[in-house]
Amino acid sequence: MSILFFNLRGVSDEEAEEVRELLSANGIAFYETSAGMWGISLAAIWLQQADDLALAQPLFDAYQQERARRQRALYAERKKQGRQPGFLRHNLQNPLRFIALSFISALVIYASCYWVLKLGL
Repeated sequence: MSILFFNLRGVSDEEAEEVRELLSANGIAFYETSAGMWGISLAAIWLQQADDLALAQPLFDAYQQERARRQRALYAERKKQGRQPGFLRHNLQNPLRFIALSFISALVIYASCYWVLKLGL
């Protein structure tokens, strides 16, 4: 029986490829499902045999720890070089998006507070 191993929603292509390579290199049979045409299905990597989970999980845990270490080092390097965008620089890259999202957020907060205060709750 198949078992869900790794959900691919929000995962970079690089990380997904590394997980595929990890499973292939260790001879663990798996298959992959896509999100489908409309992106509403479950994009994931599945193990073909549930018994393989005992072998794959420790390998995956070690991989995740190593990846986290690498990503933290990359973040620290970029921050030291001044290439890691902060809140202000990130939003200055796309100011119209930031203004639109701020306006929508303010509108939702206003509408929520208005009805609560008007009804006297």
